[in-house]
Amino acid sequence: MLFLRSLCFNLCFALNTLMFSIIICMLRFIAPANLYVWAQRWTRSTLFMLRLICGIRVEIEGKENLPDEACVVMAKHQSALETIAMPMLIPSYVWILKYELFYIPFFGWALWALDAIAIRRGNPRKALKQVNTEGMHFLKQGRWVVIFPEGTRSNVGETGEYKAGGIILAQKAHVGILPLAHNAGECWSKRAFIKKPGKVTLRFLPFIAAETVQSAQRNELLNTLQDKIEENTRQLERISHD
Repeated sequence: MLFLRSLCFNLCFALNTLMFSIIICMLRFIAPANLYVWAQRWTRSTLFMLRLICGIRVEIEGKENLPDEACVVMAKHQSALETIAMPMLIPSYVWILKYELFYIPFFGWALWALDAIAIRRGNPRKALKQVNTEGMHFLKQGRWVVIFPEGTRSNVGETGEYKAGGIILAQKAHVGILPLAHNAGECWSKRAFIKKPGKVTLRFLPFIAAETVQSAQRNELLNTLQDKIEENTRQLERISHD
């Protein structure tokens, strides 16, 4: 039954994503101001299908921690689910992703239309410079920037290597950092076809103000962020088993 439900969702998700990708690509040239609204509609429709077909419901905690100004979001990366949910979690934003995603027909083109910061991992120094330059540009425009400090998805219960790129950008742009923990991998794990029913909780942790980010030692702040994100992730994973 799980296989059939997952198959049904994957087919519906592919068609839904294709439709919204075409709309977003067209609006890039016709009505660019409406792009984010359609990205949010894609998110809501996908999460509706996920709950209806696979029995996965999504809850959000810590909304009171969202600041009034644009900031850098540093999020745990376990699944495709947290990336799908992001447009309904925070205001208009851009995210850091690998350049190869732009080559995916329609979906990759939609990512381009939404102004993603696409980096080539083969040259880390150049990628960091690009993130800082483009990230500061978008932050000054009032766009939030989403970074997955582990760089790639980790398995449930595992911790990837956290990198300081998000902290460097926040310090250079003089903005704060909003950490995000979740247990999405419990229901939709890394590269998994099967979607398991259950509750996914996306938890925003206390906001770290720009002044604190500026005065902090980079490595100490990175360790603190990693500890807090991983601690809350493990807590959410345990709750999902209760």
